[in-house]
Amino acid sequence: MRLRDTNMLALLGVLLTSTIAHGEKGTELQPVLAQPGSVVLDESFSGGELGENWVANKGDWPVQDGVVVGREKKEDMHAAVLTLQHPHRNSIIRFSFQLDGATGFNLSFNHAKGHLFRIAVSETGLTLTKDADKKDPTSKAKALAKASGEFDSAEWHTLLVEILGDRVSVQSDNGSKLSIQEPSLDVDKTGYRFVTRGEALLLDDVKIWNVKP
Repeated sequence: MRLRDTNMLALLGVLLTSTIAHGEKGTELQPVLAQPGSVVLDESFSGGELGENWVANKGDWPVQDGVVVGREKKEDMHAAVLTLQHPHRNSIIRFSFQLDGATGFNLSFNHAKGHLFRIAVSETGLTLTKDADKKDPTSKAKALAKASGEFDSAEWHTLLVEILGDRVSVQSDNGSKLSIQEPSLDVDKTGYRFVTRGEALLLDDVKIWNVKP
């Protein structure tokens, strides 16, 4: 084999290794706050459509090639919203995502009285915000924690969110993480809401665990 051919093969090997090493879905992240119990949802969207627990409230959320693709609809005049109906108080959720033109997205949590808190993901990091009480005109949203981190739009990333009582822990496969303790969050939640703006948000490999007592 000629030297030039050898060099080309070596370069190809480096490129393949780089492709495999970055942008993987379903990265295993270890819980640090709660102890996982039974698995209550393990969704890879291989069936070609959303399951019965998913509700597309705003925007379009088709399943394409085993991946959920979320986009805004102009006529909605609202961010695209996809709800996973799973009432809980404490839980662990892990999912993979790609900002495929989306400017960012929120993983939002509601309770019986309305919005509770949300985790915002952008290309530059994470923010956890306590939502304002819409029924109280004096209430304002309050950022409880921020963490920098690069979420490259060309790559897949994985997020793990743990909720245990009044504590919340968030970590990503890029090393970005945050944690907070806020008494008002220790309430029953109605489920999970994915809220996005921009071109497209891709979602895959959604897994939820109960939390052991």
